[in-house]
Amino acid sequence: MARSTSLSEAEAGISCFASSLSGFRGVLKHRYADFIVHEVARDGALVQLTSFDLPTECVDVNEEDKAAPSAEADHSQALESFRSLCGDADCNALKGLLERVSAGGDSDVSPVILSPDADKAHRSEVHNFFKKTFKFLVTDTVEHSDGVQRCIRVRLGSGAGGGRGGGGRGRGRKRKNMGSSDWRDDTPFDSRGSSNWSDNVGKFLRFHLYKENKDTQEALGVIGKMLGLQPRSFGFAGTKDKRAVTTQQVTVFKVQASRLAALNNRLFGIKVGNFCYVKEGLVLGQLTGNRFTITLRGVTAESEDMIKNAVDGLGKNGFINYYGLQRFGSGSVPTHLVGAALLRGEWKAAVNLILDPREGERDDINEVRKRYKEHGDIDMALRNFPRHLVAERAILQCLKKCPGNHLQALKGIPRTLRMMYVHSYQSYLWNHAASMRVEKYGISQVVEGDLVYNKECPPEESTSVNILETDDGHTNSIEIDLCSEAQPEESIQSVKIVDSGDLLKGIYTFDDVVLPLPGSQALFPGNEVAEIYHEMARKDGISLTENAHGVKEFSITSMKGGYRRVFQRPIGFEWELMTYTDDSSSLAETDLDVLSRTKPKEANELSNQESQDKLEKAPDTSVPTNRSSSQENKLIGCPDTSPEKLALKLAFTLPASCYATMAIRELLKTSTSVAYQKTLSC
Repeated sequence: MARSTSLSEAEAGISCFASSLSGFRGVLKHRYADFIVHEVARDGALVQLTSFDLPTECVDVNEEDKAAPSAEADHSQALESFRSLCGDADCNALKGLLERVSAGGDSDVSPVILSPDADKAHRSEVHNFFKKTFKFLVTDTVEHSDGVQRCIRVRLGSGAGGGRGGGGRGRGRKRKNMGSSDWRDDTPFDSRGSSNWSDNVGKFLRFHLYKENKDTQEALGVIGKMLGLQPRSFGFAGTKDKRAVTTQQVTVFKVQASRLAALNNRLFGIKVGNFCYVKEGLVLGQLTGNRFTITLRGVTAESEDMIKNAVDGLGKNGFINYYGLQRFGSGSVPTHLVGAALLRGEWKAAVNLILDPREGERDDINEVRKRYKEHGDIDMALRNFPRHLVAERAILQCLKKCPGNHLQALKGIPRTLRMMYVHSYQSYLWNHAASMRVEKYGISQVVEGDLVYNKECPPEESTSVNILETDDGHTNSIEIDLCSEAQPEESIQSVKIVDSGDLLKGIYTFDDVVLPLPGSQALFPGNEVAEIYHEMARKDGISLTENAHGVKEFSITSMKGGYRRVFQRPIGFEWELMTYTDDSSSLAETDLDVLSRTKPKEANELSNQESQDKLEKAPDTSVPTNRSSSQENKLIGCPDTSPEKLALKLAFTLPASCYATMAIRELLKTSTSVAYQKTLSC
C-alpha cells in the first residue's frame, strides 16, 4: 500500500481531546535539549547522571581460576558429565579443545562450536556447566550458518594461557576461520563478560546512560562496538527518544566499571556514570515511568490567561492516553500496515513494505531501495544499507541464503523488532476504539459495558497480561522510533465489565476505564465499543478470533493481549513561563549542565556534533515571566510587539507506556506530527 506521506493523527485514530479549552501556538523540540527525559526506576528513584566515580567494590579475579589446565590435568569425570549433557559429538569436540589448550606451544586455540540447540533452557544449563566446571573457558551463543538456529561457542578465556603453566596471554581470543564449521565466521566475539568474577560482587554492572540526539539502541551499539560486545549484552528497561536528552539505567554482564568509564572521553553525545554492581540485569518494562522536562518555544496566544487556563486544564483534566505517532514509525510506510500484512499471512507483501522505496527518507538510502526493487541485487543492497536498518539487512541476508522464502526472511528480523509490527496494529485498533469510546459516551462517567480494573478483586486473584514476549536478545534497531514512553504494556490486575450494580455502587470513575489490546486472554467491552475492533480488522482482512495462516507469532490469537487506561493525568505537574531572545539558548538544565556547574573537574565537555542542533551553551537570557494585567489583551510572544520570545517549560511524570507527545497535543490542540511541527519552526 503505497503512501506519499507519513501517517496522520486522524489515520492513527487520534482524534479526540479531553477538554474543550482553547489551545495556543508552541514549537515542540525546536532543539533536542528542549525534550529532557529521566527514567523513573522501579523503586521510584529518578535516574540522573550525577557522578563519574568508580564504585568502591573491586572486582578481584582469581588468577588460579584463570589458569589453563596442565597437560597432566584429569578431566575424564567432567567430560563424562558433559557427554551425558550434550552427547558424544560435542564431548569429543570439547576433549579436543582441552587437549589443544594443554599442549600449549605456539599454536592458536580456536573456538569450538557445539551442535545446534533450540532449547533455551538446555543452553542455559550448558553455560552454567562451563562456569562451574571449566572456569578457564568462556561460552556464548552464536547463530548457526542458516541464520535461524543457535549454537553455543566455547573458547579459551582472555586470562588463560595456551602453555602448560597457563602463562600465555589471551591467545584464545584470537579469531580464526573455522573452515568447514557451520559457525557464522562474521559473528564477533561477544563476551558473556569476564570469564571470572569475584563472588562478592554482583555479576552485572549497572550504570546511568546519558545521551543526546541518539536513541537507546544506537547509543548502546556505539558502546558495544568499542567494548567488543554484542547488543544483547546490555539490558535496559525501556528505549528513549532519539531527538531528546535522556538518562536511563542500563546493565551489562560482567564488565568492569573502569572499562566503561574509560570511554567517556571518546564518546560523542553519550556519557556513562553512577556505576554500581548488582545481582540481576534489567529487562524491558522494569521501570515505574519517566519524568519529562519539555520546553515549548515561540509560544503565542491571545492572552496570558489563555495559556494559563490551558496549562492548568492539562494538569487537572489530563489527556486521552493515545499511542503517539512514534508507535507507527516516522516514515511513509506505517508499521501497522506491515503488521496487518503479517496478520493476513502475506509474507511477500510484508517484505516489500519493509524494503520498497518510501517518501521522506534520505536520498542515498532511497536510491538503494529503488535499485534493489529494479534489479534485485542483494549484495549491492547489503553493502549500501546502513547498519541501523536492521530489519532490511536481516531480510536480505536470509533471502540471500533462502531465495524466495519470505516467511523465513521475516523471521530473520530480531524478535523484539518483528513483533513490534503486530503490536503496532494492536495499538492502531486501540486508538480508534478509544476515540469511539470518548465520542459516544464522553469522559465524565463510567457507562454500562465499560471495562475497568477490578477494585473488588483480591490481590491473590490478580493476573498479569503482557503483549510483549521477548526472547533472550535485544534488537539494535532504530527503524521504529520507540520513544521513551513506548514500553511493553503494563502488567495489570484483573478487569471486569461494568454492570448496573457497579453503577449503583459508584465505586468506578472514568479514570478506571481501560480498553483491550486484542489477544486470546483479553476481554472486549460489553458495549458498542467492542464492535470497532472487529469492524476495522475485517476491513483489513484480519480476524481477531482465528489464525489465518498457522504461524503463531504473527497471529493475534496466539498473543495474550493486554489493557491500557483510556485516560491519564500528568503526575507532579509543574510549569513556568519564561522569555528568551536567542533561539540557540538553553532554557532547561541537562544532567551534564548540572555536573559542569557543580563538579566542573569531573564533567567533560561533549565533543562537537555534526548536527546543526548541538548543545552549545549560549548565554542564557531566560527569566521568569511576570506580566502585568495591562498586557493581557496583547498578543503574547509576537515579534512585532516585543523583541523577546516566550517559552513554556513543563515538568511532569507519566507511567511507562504513556506518550508525553499526547499530553502536549492536549495542551496545544494541534498536531504532533513532525511535518506540522516543522511548519511552526519556519
